[in-house]
Amino acid sequence: MKAMIWGWAPLLVAAPVWAQQTTDPVPSASRVVPEAATGDTQRPPRRRAVRPSDSAPSAITADTRRTPPPGLIGDWHDIRTRLGRRGITVTARYASESAVNVTGGRKTLFRETGQFDAGALFDLEKVMGLKGGAFQATLTYRRGRNLSDDANLGTLQQVQEVYGRGQTLRLTQFWYEQRIGERFEVKLGRTNPGEDFAIFSCHFMNLSFCGAQPGNLVGDYWQNWPVSQWGVRLRYEPRDDLYVQSAVYEVNPRNLDTDFFIGHFRGATGVLVPAEVGWINHPTAGRIGSYKLGGWVSTADAADVFLDINRRPLAITGLAPLERSSRYGVYINIQQQLTGETKDGKAENGLSVFVNATQADRATSVTDNQVAAGLFYKGLVPAVPGDVLGIGVARTHVNGRVADGQRLDPTRPAVQGSEYAAEVYYSIHPAEWLEMRPNVQFIHHPGGYAQADDVTVLGLKAALTL
Repeated sequence: MKAMIWGWAPLLVAAPVWAQQTTDPVPSASRVVPEAATGDTQRPPRRRAVRPSDSAPSAITADTRRTPPPGLIGDWHDIRTRLGRRGITVTARYASESAVNVTGGRKTLFRETGQFDAGALFDLEKVMGLKGGAFQATLTYRRGRNLSDDANLGTLQQVQEVYGRGQTLRLTQFWYEQRIGERFEVKLGRTNPGEDFAIFSCHFMNLSFCGAQPGNLVGDYWQNWPVSQWGVRLRYEPRDDLYVQSAVYEVNPRNLDTDFFIGHFRGATGVLVPAEVGWINHPTAGRIGSYKLGGWVSTADAADVFLDINRRPLAITGLAPLERSSRYGVYINIQQQLTGETKDGKAENGLSVFVNATQADRATSVTDNQVAAGLFYKGLVPAVPGDVLGIGVARTHVNGRVADGQRLDPTRPAVQGSEYAAEVYYSIHPAEWLEMRPNVQFIHHPGGYAQADDVTVLGLKAALTL
């Protein structure tokens, strides 16, 4: 009960002041900050960059892996307006995820976990005359308990995506980005591949539908929000509806340390090199949509999941695993609006669909592929402002080579296969600064075990922006 009261205290004591719009503009793959009245502080106004992030109709208020819009305090004493004139945009948010398992697990429990994040974006043209330059700094703090662990749900993907990577304070963004001419852009600093590659929103609460999929499968070296890695990314836009990009990120196990740090300069084990090509169907050409194809290679050594140093089954010999010199994978992301209207690069209403699929290498990945698909529908109940219905289904697969090793172990009671997850949420905005998304999740074969009881979770994802 104390955990419940503490987790919801920020929402209970809040009162409406100056409401702000939470509609997402044409978004940036790396920075998704709504345009203020003073204009877009992220880049020169002469043309928009080709960089969609999420065209779904859900507001970004509760998207825990993207910068939130202004909210509760609005433009109190014209502070935001005055900062905006100087090229500074500040944001802050508390996001909460509450869940109770009504079936599955060892016992029925209620758990709440949350994230507070605060950031500042600097338009360097306004700040210091550097045309096309921007600097972003963001801190995140995570707290609370995790239902998947405490109730022993045994799921491969968490039912509260905001939990994890240490309940601690982290420097999540600390990067500089520079536009070079009309078509090139470079970004460097503390960032992560999920900011720019395989981007997907976190409108759902189940991790199967949240963030860049590669980070959900091979998170030991592809690290999504809130973990940051040293990295540099180059983007080229040959046309207004097409882009290609690649990057180099440090692979360093020390990035997962729970003590606060700016960045480590020792301990790297290799680099991660993703590449992506994307085509954007702008609303001027019809309904909004984005199609992305990408892949990655990591040079860090990793253990084979099945073979030992003599290339015999680990489960039989018990020897040290065979070391592989690289890891890799491919992915595809599709989002397309089917009905309704668009506004500022987002589906204003109607039906939108998505499909995400990722395949990681089978030599070193315990979970080697994930497929998720679903839909968003905005305007189901016209009398409810900002209402969005979201439905998603996903499969997360345990590598067949891992399962082969498990079959060779006579002491193992069961062999893993695939976990199937489904979620339905309905998002509402009681106030522009407050978003609430009650949801229902259903997990079939949790952990990939066909013998495991199915899990049903009732949840509430909510966020308050300042």
